[in-house]
Amino acid sequence: MSDDLQSQFEQASLEITRLGHRPDNDTLLRIYALYKQGSEGDFHGEKPGFFDFVGTAKYEAWAKLAGTPQDSARRQYIDLVRSLRG
Repeated sequence: MSDDLQSQFEQASLEITRLGHRPDNDTLLRIYALYKQGSEGDFHGEKPGFFDFVGTAKYEAWAKLAGTPQDSARRQYIDLVRSLRG
């Protein structure tokens, strides 16, 4: 991973907290999944319980990205954050 990509990824993770609006739920799940895939790689751990709706949605969003290279997830994350800045 290049230092430039890593610094852009870190910068995007700061910028997402400074948006002037709250993205819709689908976009929030995409942001979460790309961030986790970019920072940790493929999903690990157990699937949340049946009544943990938010945890299950996050799990499923991240699990869909299994096999996506971390650098690719970082680039997608950066692009998504930039598109939300307007």
